Amino acid sequence: MTTLADKFSTEPLPRSQTLAPVLLTAQDVRLAARAQTFTSPTSGLAPGYLQANLIILPSRYASDFRLLCARNPVPCPLIAESASTGCFNAVKSYIPGSPVASNLDIRCDAPRYMVYRDSQLVKAGCLDIIDEWSDDHVAFLIGCSFGFESALAAAGLPPRHTVMGKNVPMYRTNVPMCPAGVFSGSTYVVSMRPYKACDIEKVRRITRGYNATHGEPIAWGWDAVAKLGIGSIDQVQWGDAPVTLDGRPLGEMSGSEEELPVFWGCGVTPQEAVMRANLEGIVMGHAPGYMLVIDSQDDDIVKATYT
Repeated sequence: MTTLADKFSTEPLPRSQTLAPVLLTAQDVRLAARAQTFTSPTSGLAPGYLQANLIILPSRYASDFRLLCARNPVPCPLIAESASTGCFNAVKSYIPGSPVASNLDIRCDAPRYMVYRDSQLVKAGCLDIIDEWSDDHVAFLIGCSFGFESALAAAGLPPRHTVMGKNVPMYRTNVPMCPAGVFSGSTYVVSMRPYKACDIEKVRRITRGYNATHGEPIAWGWDAVAKLGIGSIDQVQWGDAPVTLDGRPLGEMSGSEEELPVFWGCGVTPQEAVMRANLEGIVMGHAPGYMLVIDSQDDDIVKATYT
């Protein structure tokens, strides 16, 4: 049976490519999303600015979620949360010295959102969550692997999906998360970028310092696909299916040293945890790949002592 989440992940949404060249800063992206003139995936936008995953919970689950992040820092690196319960226009940062974002409205500053009611997905890809937000909600910002993509590109290793104008491929895995309070029984979600075998060590070295945006890969190579419990590299749960530069399914390169899948922790993991926790009430998040772009810089998380 096709679920709402599967339908959203496999049917591409219209892209506002004509706006992309002028969205040079985080605020540019937020304001365009708020005005609903930009509704596309955010990978490659506003180079040098951090992008964040969103999870928005009723306040009674907030302490358990903080503990979940503390116990699972690779897929859930917590970088900020609402300044107070019900606050959607200010956050407190967990990145030392970083303001995170000014002129912020969490309800409409990401290009697209997901809405869950009693742990069931009821809206996929909506343009804002103004009607769903309440004075009892707390928003959490989780680091996103898009945060190290500028560094990869600067080193001559641009991620495949940015080169081809696609969303990053994302997969469920069998890697268990450490439980916390109401959050139990969930597993990692991973994002994937293919690289040559000879480039893996360089990719690891570049991304290693970005602990607030998932850090270095957790697995790589064709044998990692089965080890992570991924049925097929060509069958994604979110994002766009990976392809070679000439447009063939990546799976056709299985065993090749020229195209190895490389997997990172992914900030969609908390949304999976929410769906498996049977939470009551309205829970919201970003649509996978449609991130909240914030004013913090990539360099902020490398230079700072992350806590």
